[in-house]
Amino acid sequence: MSAPSSTPPSGLWHPAHLADNRVTLTPLRVDDFESLYAVAADPLIWEQHPNPDRYRRDVFTTFFAGAMASGGALVIRELSSGAIIGSSRFYDHRPAESTVNIGYTFFARRCWGQGYNPAVKRLMLGWAFQHVAQVFFHVGAHNLRSQIALGRLGVEKTGELEVAYLGEPPRRNFVYRLRRP
Repeated sequence: MSAPSSTPPSGLWHPAHLADNRVTLTPLRVDDFESLYAVAADPLIWEQHPNPDRYRRDVFTTFFAGAMASGGALVIRELSSGAIIGSSRFYDHRPAESTVNIGYTFFARRCWGQGYNPAVKRLMLGWAFQHVAQVFFHVGAHNLRSQIALGRLGVEKTGELEVAYLGEPPRRNFVYRLRRP
C-alpha cells in the first residue's frame, strides 16, 4: 500500500488527543494499519455495513487509504490497555453551513454494548460542537446496530442518500442530524 507519511496529520479535524476514562482518540497513522486491521479482520463487524467485505485485507487497505486521506480519521484506543479497538472519523466539513460529518466508525466486537461507542461519540461531538452548529451521520440502510446507537444520542433522521465510497457502487444510507445543544 502506498500511503502518506507516518507523521500524524494536524488540523481542526485531527485533534491531537481526545480522552475520557475509557478511551483515547488520536489521529490515525500509517503505522496503525496492522493493529487496526487485526480488529477489522472480523467479518461480523461488517455484516450490516454498506460494504460487508471490509474484513478482507485488500478492501480494508482501500478503506484505510481513504481514512488517511480524509483529514479527520482517528484511531480509538482502550485507555486501560492501550490496545487499538477501532476507528472513526470526521469528514465533509462544510464551514459555510457550519456542519461536519462523523462516521466510518467501527469497534472490536468485544467492545460492543460496553459503552465505548457512546464514549467516543461524546468526545467527538464535544469537539465538533466547539467548531460547528450541526453534525451529520450517514448510516447504511441495513445497519440496524448503528441506527439504534445513533437513536440513543437523540439524532434526527433527515433523509436518505446514495453513497459511493472510493469507487464502490453507491449504496443507500440514512442521513441523521444532531444540532449543537
